Amino acid sequence: MGSQALPGFRDFYPEDTAARNRIFAAWREVAARYGFVEYDGPPLEPLELYTQKSGDEIVDQLYSFEDKGGRAVALRPEMTPTLARMVAARAAALKKPIRWYSMPQLFRYERKQRGRLREHFQLNMDLIGESGPLADAEVIAAAVDVMRALDLGPDDVRVRVSDRRIMHALLEAAGIIDEGSTAVVYAQIDKLGREPTDVLKDRIQGAGLSARQADQVLAYGEMRGLDAVRAALRGAARADALDEPLAMCVAALQDMGLGAFVEVDLSIVRGLAYYTGIVFELFDAQGTLRAICGGGRYDGLLQAVGGADLPAVGFGMGDVVLGELLRTRQPGNQGAAIDAFLVAVGGEDRAVVLEQAHALRDAGCRIEYALREQSVAKQMKLAAARGARCAIVIGPAERESGEVIVRTLRDGSEVRVPFGMLGARLQDGVDA
Repeated sequence: MGSQALPGFRDFYPEDTAARNRIFAAWREVAARYGFVEYDGPPLEPLELYTQKSGDEIVDQLYSFEDKGGRAVALRPEMTPTLARMVAARAAALKKPIRWYSMPQLFRYERKQRGRLREHFQLNMDLIGESGPLADAEVIAAAVDVMRALDLGPDDVRVRVSDRRIMHALLEAAGIIDEGSTAVVYAQIDKLGREPTDVLKDRIQGAGLSARQADQVLAYGEMRGLDAVRAALRGAARADALDEPLAMCVAALQDMGLGAFVEVDLSIVRGLAYYTGIVFELFDAQGTLRAICGGGRYDGLLQAVGGADLPAVGFGMGDVVLGELLRTRQPGNQGAAIDAFLVAVGGEDRAVVLEQAHALRDAGCRIEYALREQSVAKQMKLAAARGARCAIVIGPAERESGEVIVRTLRDGSEVRVPFGMLGARLQDGVDA
């Protein structure tokens, strides 16, 4: 029996690679439209790059080892530390704001579960050097536009937005100021909707808070909409204008025409402590999957990790959950493998098939044909198996008339097209 891939790792058969490449194409296309430029870094980094950011406890989650030079190294579990190092190295020379994106393969030694593997590809988009809420709106809009590029709408996905500064002010108003208690509270708010409320309340009280404080915390986490947030902030100290960045961000997204995708949701706090302002996560609208992407503002992290004192906002979007959503919402919509299959009626038609195949490939079309003489029926079966949008039939009559039969394989309809018009027709995405 042949060996299998390691647990949590994937083989990509051609159909899986086609689905992955569709996601990659959307990532790159949207990033380019937003003026982001691509960077990359090494898949193997010094272990300390991650422990200095997250502490020694992260080692258990990494693929780490000592290399042949005696160095403690790890396969990269995330891209932000590499980004911080690279930005710091050229911070003075880089024009601000910096718009960078990457599509690394990341590795974490975690328990394999639905939507989470031990390796995945991830789109990272980071906007560095701008502290205003329009920067937050810009990266959120980019995340939403990736969904739109994949033909997903507000009935399919929603982006839930909050602000850590608002939640911090509300917790202070409830008398929760101890750093340890705050960390526990954030962790439980982050689990709202995924675990029973009474379990979350018990954990909050286990951090030394009263039942009343636990109830208040959970009530904050269940707040939805700017009006509810503003009403709650009226009773919080030092809360004047604290809602303005969030309100400006949401208004900007509405001005872009993306308001139908956006919900203000205070349960979005993001588990990582380095977030300092607006945070967001993108979910499937039915709420059956893990978060598709998550991110927010992390103004102090680049200085702590790389030494560059620059404000920053960004997100990470993995391919695993997104791929699962696309398979659920768009079964079979991973793109045709080829544009057209050229069918030779007889052996004497082979030269014209080869001539036309090469001309169409030069025009950018994806073309295939039978590599040995076969019946038309067998060639048609192969065309269907290849996922071709259409079959182009070339026989003696077609060579004589200068027109070929283009058959749409989806519905069997046919139309005659002059040889010279084939490239333009296929490039326009027209089958028949």
